Amino acid sequence: YNNGIHEIHVDDDVSPSKKPRSRGLLRSLFCCLCSKESEPPSLKSNAPLLVEENGSPSKVPAKPLLPQLNSSDAGKICVVIDLDETLVHSSFKPVNNADFIIPVEIDGTVHQVYVLKRPHVDEFLRRMGELFECVLFTASLSKYADPVSDLLDKRGAFQSRLFRESCVFHKGNYVKDLSRLGRDLNKVIIIDNSPASYIFHPDNAVPVASWFDDMSDTELLDLIPFFERLSKVDDIYGALQQQRTSS
Repeated sequence: YNNGIHEIHVDDDVSPSKKPRSRGLLRSLFCCLCSKESEPPSLKSNAPLLVEENGSPSKVPAKPLLPQLNSSDAGKICVVIDLDETLVHSSFKPVNNADFIIPVEIDGTVHQVYVLKRPHVDEFLRRMGELFECVLFTASLSKYADPVSDLLDKRGAFQSRLFRESCVFHKGNYVKDLSRLGRDLNKVIIIDNSPASYIFHPDNAVPVASWFDDMSDTELLDLIPFFERLSKVDDIYGALQQQRTSS
């Protein structure tokens, strides 16, 4: 599975007469169904995606995805953080204990998206915002991910937000090409539950387990001490390699 909303049970979410249409609508909003079926992104997404050229990723565009680094953040590591199944889990199925309910318009119809926050996400984002230049990077469309981020990130930990149009569509997956950010790769880390998202830069990744609804999960809480130590290192590759070999 690629990043985006994974738990979309089409049979449960729509009436029998609307199943084929809804499947296309869901694909236009989220990337899971698209990558699962290895089809190109829906044109209805209005997202000008980069696609592979001759089997290799598109050339790096002249303009970086991120604005110039603030002088107050000089020297800070840039941490790219995924949204779905990393910080939250969302579904079209009604959830009694949803933290947020986001109305999303798809082809003239408003759909309700039910969002659950991963345990300890508030504490995690607060601390990460203090230590790093934090960037939200999701393969979902901004019409869903932007309002979720508004509600999730009340403290403003995310200095920038990147959505599906900033991904590279490569071999059926939406890939987050860190070389396009405009940051020194020696100072970039990506936190994501989907290895396909960081296939171009696996050495920059801190993988996390996919989260759906386990309210006893402590993954984000457990990561805080590690990132507190990481914020002080000069060589992220050495630190991440050491973490991978010890875990």
